[in-house]
Amino acid sequence: MSRPFEVTHGLVLSIAVPMTLGFLTTPLLGLTDTAVVGRLGQAEALAGLAIGAILFDLIYGSLSFFRTATTGLAAQAFGRADERELQAVFWRATLSALALGALMLALAPVILWAAPDLMTDDRSVQAVVRDYFAIRVISSPATFLNYAILGFVFGRGQPKFGLALQILLNGTNILLSIILGLWLGWGVAGVAWGTAAAEVLAAAVGLALVVPRFSPGSRPTRADLLDRYKLKQLFQLNADILIRSLVLNGAFALLTKVGSSFGAVTLAANAVLMNIFMLSSFFLDGLAGAAEQLSGRAVGANYRPSFNRAIKLTAVWSFAMAGVLAAFFLLFGQPIIQLLTTSPEVREIAIAYLPWAAMTGLAGALAFQMDGVFIGAIWSREMRNMMLLSFVAYCVALLTLVPAYANHGLWAALNLFLLMRGVFLAAMVPRKTAQSFIAAQ
Repeated sequence: MSRPFEVTHGLVLSIAVPMTLGFLTTPLLGLTDTAVVGRLGQAEALAGLAIGAILFDLIYGSLSFFRTATTGLAAQAFGRADERELQAVFWRATLSALALGALMLALAPVILWAAPDLMTDDRSVQAVVRDYFAIRVISSPATFLNYAILGFVFGRGQPKFGLALQILLNGTNILLSIILGLWLGWGVAGVAWGTAAAEVLAAAVGLALVVPRFSPGSRPTRADLLDRYKLKQLFQLNADILIRSLVLNGAFALLTKVGSSFGAVTLAANAVLMNIFMLSSFFLDGLAGAAEQLSGRAVGANYRPSFNRAIKLTAVWSFAMAGVLAAFFLLFGQPIIQLLTTSPEVREIAIAYLPWAAMTGLAGALAFQMDGVFIGAIWSREMRNMMLLSFVAYCVALLTLVPAYANHGLWAALNLFLLMRGVFLAAMVPRKTAQSFIAAQ
């Protein structure tokens, strides 16, 4: 049985814009924390904060698949108008989040013992990292619970609700970091307590707003929650997205490793230019989120016209956004580079390679959008496999282009990697679409 719904430009933007704004609040938080600790005038405190933040970004970033997987599953249940399964998706995600948080707390002593020594030899910096980590890790269950809540509300087609929760989370974090870290003079510990408290507050508010809206008559049973097929589907989806994310991070790590062979100045210039790609990704992620919700909803509704329309419109807006971003960075990239570094040598090299960085948004637009489609449609195995294939092709490009063209070859390989991911995924869409909608009838 089909449940038709209309996909319009307005619907796409009503999802993409709030999600983009939510994503953009995250870098503001990092800037505030750095500014708060930076005003203390203690180099070891700033270094310890930076390493501690990287450590949590590495751990939590690798586990952020949890949010996207929940979005895809919730979107399909929403498309089927299956309130019982929608609630079951939420509670499975909630239980998984709490279990993941408990595991994080159990592993914390080992991480606390080993990680600082691996990341720096400076004893005073290590002490700062340990203090920061020991405080922030306390809120791990709340952090993963926020992933589950955000994934659920995005999947249910409530991006403004998700934006409000992200503003609450990051806004409270910023405010508490200033009050505790700067005004009360707690320094790095104050920043960590501010983050932990904000995570707990956002999770509590999210639960208080989501749970009461559930219909008591559609409450899932224990058998629904522990359904073996559904749990296997959730585990497989999470595993595939995790592999995809790890390979993607590996590609960026390889970029840094190869770039280091060109010397410290070129390595620094590449690091500055990667900020342009990261800024582009924040905007493209919002449109990927729209593709994720709408494609998942269409599959759940068993309505292929809406699925096709969702792919078309999210592609149009993704490439339009990528084109605007490329033009912006080509026109204003030099002032941005001068803002990010004061080194004349680094500035000169970064400006020379600026066009490559400006084009990363265009090269990756299709990949971002296709990721959203494949996650929403629960085609995670194919997404994982195409990522692995693209990574192999990326390695071949590095071996071929870097010896011939040095850093130009490195940036060309990155752009090819982004482009290949999108093309490989798009090539699979017709076959997977036919399979999904036949199976859903």
